[in-house]
Amino acid sequence: MGVFSRRQFFQELTHGCLLPTAQQGLEQVWQLLLICLLCRLLWMLGLPSILKHLATVAGGFYVLYLFFELHMIWVVLLSLLCYLFLFLCRHSTMRGTFLSITVFIYLLLGELHMMDTTNWHKMRGSQMVVAMKAISLAFDLDRGVVIGVPSPIEFMGYIYYVGTVIFGPWISFSSYKEALEGRKMSFSWLFKVSFSSVKSQICLVLSNCVAPYLFPYFIPVYGDKLLRSKKRRKIRGSLAKWLLAYENTLSFHLSNYFVAYLSETTATLAGAGFTEEKENLKWDLTVSKPLSIAFPRSMVEVVTSWNLPMSCFLHTYVFQSALKFGAFSAIMVTYAASALLHVSTKAVKLHCNRPSLSCKFTFGCVWQGLSFHLGAVLVSLGFITYVEHMLRKRLAAILNACILSKKCQENCTHQNKKALWVYTINIAFSALAILHLTYLGSVFNSSVDYMEEDEDDISHHAIQKWSELSWTSHWITFGCWIFYRLVL
Repeated sequence: MGVFSRRQFFQELTHGCLLPTAQQGLEQVWQLLLICLLCRLLWMLGLPSILKHLATVAGGFYVLYLFFELHMIWVVLLSLLCYLFLFLCRHSTMRGTFLSITVFIYLLLGELHMMDTTNWHKMRGSQMVVAMKAISLAFDLDRGVVIGVPSPIEFMGYIYYVGTVIFGPWISFSSYKEALEGRKMSFSWLFKVSFSSVKSQICLVLSNCVAPYLFPYFIPVYGDKLLRSKKRRKIRGSLAKWLLAYENTLSFHLSNYFVAYLSETTATLAGAGFTEEKENLKWDLTVSKPLSIAFPRSMVEVVTSWNLPMSCFLHTYVFQSALKFGAFSAIMVTYAASALLHVSTKAVKLHCNRPSLSCKFTFGCVWQGLSFHLGAVLVSLGFITYVEHMLRKRLAAILNACILSKKCQENCTHQNKKALWVYTINIAFSALAILHLTYLGSVFNSSVDYMEEDEDDISHHAIQKWSELSWTSHWITFGCWIFYRLVL
């Protein structure tokens, strides 16, 4: 890209990157969308429940083979293991905990021994969805939310629900059964599907064709008029590292939004993702909130808004179950579970020939599993969110102000709500959250997502990236913790 002028870059951009990205992205998912629509139409015919379950199992198997071919057998084995466990322990009251341990052992064995890392990580998205569905069903059985272990065909229909089996999101067993009722198609349903689909394609294009070149071309901060003196050149070098980190972070975020909106599309197209108020049906499935991440109130809000269904799952079935060990322990257990279940959704990427900007699309869902840099980011997030939450909670009590990590309700008891200094403190924490996001996201880029090297190389990459940024976020978190202890 360095040989391009801005004019040449924009001339090549449309035909070299924008159109190939959008075209090849649609080519990769159109069959999945078609199967979701066919299942939706089939469920509206009033067929017996068993036929509906069989149809969604068949559709789920087809799309699994479409994306993973024979490697899908590892996803099938996980689902069979989960049902066998639920059936054998059907009289136990600790099914949720024991099944969680079983699933985590299976995932760990898969990461370390079962098959090569590249193929295993391609299936991490589907494995995550299967694991979350099975674990949530086990806990719901323990708590009496679901009465009785479902039949094998019901369980497999839920696990392989065609609208969620590839990209998610996680849905509960009751939501799956409601989806099979085959609600009538409506304009609001069509609008939701279309709007989510368009947003997913926009995020895909921005992730691959805009974010990586944001500052050199779209916002040319490296122009000739930028700081010239020796002292300023040093400042420029430090600034360049942060700008590059922000480009990597933005590309990674947009890739996640692409997967989030695509999962909204597939789930809604297949008939899930609605709420019912009296006779009013709202197709309102929301997987991610990009604006709450781009302009966050706090890191707590970022973590929640990143993947709302997964956040709901972790809070309901992991955090609440571990809360008896204390708030900090529950947070760390939740992030540990997230590290095992979670996938970094750098799912699409264009390999571009820089001088000509001609791009070849590669799609294979680079779901990052248990790796050093993902684990390091999640553990760091655990400490950052805990320290931020406790510090703001303490400051809110001392100053009697609405400066908590989450926005206060209108009827809160704080006396200081709209004072200028209250807004200033909240804006400062928002700016700090953006800095944390840039710092943490700097380790996610194409060189890591597609490297087939050993874990030591990936670990070195993460450490090198954070070293270049002077470990800023970790030092700030440590300083906030010291300040919190002083005002405690």
